[in-house]
Amino acid sequence: MEQTYHRIILKLSGEALKGDQDLFDFEKVNEMASIIRQMHETGTQIGIVIGAGNIWRGRQGPSANMDATIADQMGMLGTVINCLCMSDALRREGLEATVMSAVDMDRFCEPFNAIRAREYLDAGRIVLFAAGSGNPFFSTDTAVVLRAVETQVDAILMAKNIDGVYTADPRKDPDAKLIPDITYSEALRQGLKVMDASAFQLCAEQNLPVVRVFGLDDPQNLVRVLQGDPMGTIIHP
Repeated sequence: MEQTYHRIILKLSGEALKGDQDLFDFEKVNEMASIIRQMHETGTQIGIVIGAGNIWRGRQGPSANMDATIADQMGMLGTVINCLCMSDALRREGLEATVMSAVDMDRFCEPFNAIRAREYLDAGRIVLFAAGSGNPFFSTDTAVVLRAVETQVDAILMAKNIDGVYTADPRKDPDAKLIPDITYSEALRQGLKVMDASAFQLCAEQNLPVVRVFGLDDPQNLVRVLQGDPMGTIIHP
């Protein structure tokens, strides 16, 4: 396989692990672990950030009146659970996997340290970054960009339930067009919702090389992107 990126962070939604009724569909979890093993076999170093949407969706519906800090803390804990689940699946695939948390909980995972994370990645470990940024009011979008900058990655791969960035929501607007290539500043100017504005701003300020946005309808897309497939949308400085 052709190696396109030396080091990446993969952003997965919590829904990528979810079943129709259960918080986890272990067939999906195991399939994703197998795909990540194939990605690892290309020689690419891999960090992972996973959302918590399969466990907790924040202040919505009956929880709308919750204290925002408490609600965000629950979301951070949800990401820890997802990272622990995925790390177990990765180890069963024969990979070394370490969970590093932005919030100290050393009975379960290591505290995040950027230098050590880079050392682990250089050694061929998969590193899963849990608990977001460790602070409320910041989404996992912002957390993945923060970790990408700190660990000096070549790309963020954002695998979503839609096959790229569009001019509008293609599920609502039949005239929506796929945007194959766009800069961070233009994405900010257009108010595109693929990432939070604060995440786009950090990408632009830190000159992050590239964010790739593509569909996870076929999990093999993760491998195809590493092979050089230009699918989806490329966002760059």
